[in-house]
Amino acid sequence: MPITSKKIALGVLAAASSVALLAGCSAAPSSSATTAKSTYLPCVVGDTGGFSDHSFNQLALDGVITAANKIGSSYKKVQSTSSDDYAPAIASLISEKCNIIVAPGFNFVATVKAAAAKNPKTDFAMIDDNSITAPNVKDIVFKTDEAAFLGGYVAAAYSKTGVVATWGGAEYPSVTIYMDGFADGVAYYNQQKGKNVQVLGWDESTQKGTFIGNFTDQNAAKTVTQNFLDQKADVIVPVAGSLYQGAAAAITSSGSSAVLEGVDADIALSDPKYASLFLVSILKRVDTSATVAVEQSASAKTFDNTTYVGDLKNNGVGISPFHDYASKLPSGLTAELAKIQSGIEDGSITVATPVKL
Repeated sequence: MPITSKKIALGVLAAASSVALLAGCSAAPSSSATTAKSTYLPCVVGDTGGFSDHSFNQLALDGVITAANKIGSSYKKVQSTSSDDYAPAIASLISEKCNIIVAPGFNFVATVKAAAAKNPKTDFAMIDDNSITAPNVKDIVFKTDEAAFLGGYVAAAYSKTGVVATWGGAEYPSVTIYMDGFADGVAYYNQQKGKNVQVLGWDESTQKGTFIGNFTDQNAAKTVTQNFLDQKADVIVPVAGSLYQGAAAAITSSGSSAVLEGVDADIALSDPKYASLFLVSILKRVDTSATVAVEQSASAKTFDNTTYVGDLKNNGVGISPFHDYASKLPSGLTAELAKIQSGIEDGSITVATPVKL
């Protein structure tokens, strides 16, 4: 969620040339097969991770589909295969007369800002950004540090070695906010229990840590995870989209008893072949926010561009069920988590992060 500063520099092509380039760069828009009762057309553009990434892109698509079903409309989607596709992909959806386009993630910020300015009759839902001020753009951000605080407490409570770890795909605020919350949750556990569980991979005080540099290199993900396993980490949180797969490969190939915590989606459900490795997932309910944005846009006479902030209180973030690990948790942990969540919601427990929403 590059909320204020770091942004990807994206070339924004003119609309006419964008549509022409689309045929060579990315897939043409595909539509739902349902018979539409409403003429309102919600659309979604996918980043390079793909709509089957079990994470951000898939959640955005799920949210659009849910909204389309609720309002009785069809929907369209288009996939980007590289950053060069962002502008032509969005241009293609505009040419398809989409009423609202959902863009999942910081990589689309520059493209959405330019497209919104040139196409004032098209609405946009910009997920993970709060920097675009435009009447036809609804920014969507999340207090994922709140949910990650719970995930950190769980990791510390579950750890047998007293060492846990987290690492990121790329060093963006949308990534580091998870890592801040995770570290805070571990620190809170140590404070409450008189323990000294260590966090590898992230130093909240210096805002320095371990990053792959992208969200696609599974081999690097495996190597980084193995390094943490070698340092006795037995709960690891990759904040890196589908790169949890490389982390899982490291655990499996090494014969380690370590477990993972997922981010964004409930990985045990979205990618069940890895369910046995996931203690819990830290949820960023991108699907819920996308559904809310589309439904509001479809029903309102005037587009509501008020920023949506997902937090624990409005169920915009949270943690998943424990699935296979429900019977393996310390006694009383569930009750402790409920109390902590209440404390975060009422402000009596502070979750600190330099990331600005």
